[in-house]
Amino acid sequence: MKSPVHFLITAFCALTICSCQKAKETINKGGEAVGETATEFIEGVSEGVDRTLECKINLSEKLINKGIKTGKFYIEDEGNSKDNKLVIYIITEKAINDTLTFTVKDKKGVEFGREKLVLNTKAGDASYYDVVFDTRTDIEVKSTIDIY
Repeated sequence: MKSPVHFLITAFCALTICSCQKAKETINKGGEAVGETATEFIEGVSEGVDRTLECKINLSEKLINKGIKTGKFYIEDEGNSKDNKLVIYIITEKAINDTLTFTVKDKKGVEFGREKLVLNTKAGDASYYDVVFDTRTDIEVKSTIDIY
């Protein structure tokens, strides 16, 4: 016949083993949650960096009517720690031999950069172009870039 003490010891051991397993599962789930949160945080930071400037491109009706379109673009520095370089993907449906003017305006609409790009393409061409503004130009957050 088993004594109550033996029963209590057995029950205690069983509870301890179950508790350890439960604690391990809880820790694993907590670790998964932390991992997911960290991944989401890192993705959010990356997206935030990508969208930091949140600039907008406005292509004039005149250029649209000539068959010019824009694709992706990004802003980068030209090695001077100022974001003064626009890299823009331009698509031409028709042959183009024209000079495009790019102006940069801050979020209040004040112009602070202007540059020209000679575009000489065949119909159906598409390529990236570098538009490098004056070294004192620093394209700001939420700037607007007009192309005409």
